[in-house]
Amino acid sequence: MSKLLLYLISDILALFLAVYLIPGIYFLGDLKTLLVAGLIMGLINFFIKPALKAIAFPLKFLTLGLSSLIINLGLVWLVIGVLFRDSFVVTTWLAYLWTFLLIFFLNMILISNKKK
Repeated sequence: MSKLLLYLISDILALFLAVYLIPGIYFLGDLKTLLVAGLIMGLINFFIKPALKAIAFPLKFLTLGLSSLIINLGLVWLVIGVLFRDSFVVTTWLAYLWTFLLIFFLNMILISNKKK
């Protein structure tokens, strides 16, 4: 249960930092919307992403890991570009890439350092 909480905190923080640090991503909503988007991103990363990675393992093997990048970018696009399209404005695909990298590194720092 604590790992889920770490995912939620990490993804909320990552979206907050993405809005303020990454050029090309703008947030038009309020703080509550940003928190909900981060919560949804955390839930997707905790529950759906492992299942997608397991299903796409053969493709990941054939593409030398490129399909994993596409899956992760797709999940970021799903939350920011589809579910919260009224609150987020993303001008380039590079903004999605930087947002994914920020989420990835924060998850790596906060979650992989936790003892199992």
